[in-house]
Amino acid sequence: MSDEETFRHELRVWLESNFDADTRDAVRSSDEDEQFEAHRRWNAILVDAGYGAVAWPKQYGGRDAGILEQLAYTEEMAMSGAPGPINAIGVANIAPAIMAYGTDEQKDRFLKPILRGDEIWSQGMSEPDAGSDLASLSCRAIRDGDDFIINGQKTWNSNGHRAQWCQLYVRTDVDAPKHKGITTLLVDLTLPGIEARPVVSMAGDVGFSELFFSDARVPVSSLLGELNEGWGVATNTLSHERAGVASLYLMVRKTYDDLVTEAGESRPDGTRALDDAVVRDSLMKSYARVRNLEFLAKRMLGATIAGNTPGAEASVIKLAWSQTSQSLGTLAVDILGMAALDGRWARGMLGSR
Repeated sequence: MSDEETFRHELRVWLESNFDADTRDAVRSSDEDEQFEAHRRWNAILVDAGYGAVAWPKQYGGRDAGILEQLAYTEEMAMSGAPGPINAIGVANIAPAIMAYGTDEQKDRFLKPILRGDEIWSQGMSEPDAGSDLASLSCRAIRDGDDFIINGQKTWNSNGHRAQWCQLYVRTDVDAPKHKGITTLLVDLTLPGIEARPVVSMAGDVGFSELFFSDARVPVSSLLGELNEGWGVATNTLSHERAGVASLYLMVRKTYDDLVTEAGESRPDGTRALDDAVVRDSLMKSYARVRNLEFLAKRMLGATIAGNTPGAEASVIKLAWSQTSQSLGTLAVDILGMAALDGRWARGMLGSR
């Protein structure tokens, strides 16, 4: 049995013993706050068992898992319905950047709380007038003695309303070329002059926030990496997705499987949506899209394992995931009718937009 197969078997057995019905119900609670705290408790169980951040180096609490083990982890967690780390962005992106660029003091201070979920992190990249074009950011930080004074705005911060910390990208040299003059700061969001405003989506969710900085003073010790070298930190941060692309096609596949199941259930008049040839045709076309997304992701993972550096593949996969999710949301309403205009399918259709 290969290392990957051994790891997969051990994880599957562990999940069967630890992700019980009570935990499953708690993390799926309809109350957002209760669900979040239940997820945090589950995160601690994962960490104690060594499954909190399998890709991390062992010295920081990980397992030094290779890409195949990471893929096995993602697939087994998805199959069981168990959520991964509560600090998803912190574990997958921000912590690896701290490992690569942080001082010893920063590593000691931040890595363990990120892993255990004791402190929630968000990522301050996107801005209202720049979108995801990091090079066009305008949020400013000016050095003043032992502090940086920050003014500006960020948006689309995942978990921004819950986060205590933010990996913030600011412009510290307005005269430098677009990709230069950017600096990365590890910012305590409880400091004066910082306000997080939740963004309520049309699906009614509060998954994102806007961050506003008004003469916020942040100590120079919060600098991650070198001054004006934030572009390199950002590139490093976003390169740590690795096997994370697997979670995209797994989420879509789970949604598709659930839709097929509901389409096969009897309606009040005794008929089934799945008995309609047009419905079956639509579902098969959707199945092809879902599988193509999986093959695209695994092709990129295969190239990575072979030692090649992925190029635009990750962006193409993210786009394909978004488009497939939207088409599935619309298809669910087309197939299930009025029954899909409330609950998970309605939220899915709206949220995918």
